[in-house]
Amino acid sequence: MAGNPPTTHPTLAVFASDKGPGDAERAPIMTQAGTILARHGARLVCLAEETLDAIPLITSARAAGGEVLIVADANFQAPPALSEVPVERIDDPEARIRRVGELAQVFVGLPGSLASAAALYRTWVRVGGGDSGKPVVLLNHHRAFEAMRGLATDVLSHSVSHSERVVVFTDNVEDLWNKVGWALSVAV
Repeated sequence: MAGNPPTTHPTLAVFASDKGPGDAERAPIMTQAGTILARHGARLVCLAEETLDAIPLITSARAAGGEVLIVADANFQAPPALSEVPVERIDDPEARIRRVGELAQVFVGLPGSLASAAALYRTWVRVGGGDSGKPVVLLNHHRAFEAMRGLATDVLSHSVSHSERVVVFTDNVEDLWNKVGWALSVAV
């Protein structure tokens, strides 16, 4: 698959949260990212575990004409604003995570809570991590993923083949689509 042009309508598993302490810009970043990704034809998949913390991402993607799927447990109730968003219900937590991983061609991490970063990591690992060839693009706005950047440099570069193709960083939301497109084109 290396060197192939990016898929015209890739499926991206996006992990984000506007809950908890941290960067007050998270909701506006999700809004901007949702719009950018949808305008480029990406299908977004979001995981709902107990709560859905990516509502600004989903609403902006849909407002821009994008397709979104929520993968959630059997008891999940979408907020009224998202009542028309398709929901795939899978009660088993491990099966839910695996399903998101199977659907995704690229994993995207936006600044958010520790819970959203942990969900991204768990999902990526369940599909084989770096060995799966499915890249991760991290929006390192205000150094949200700086520890991951250090880990990628210090650990992944020595243990994962083509780590520079597997974990990709960008510091601004305007460059997010460029990094996703590049990651799709060089996926191992």
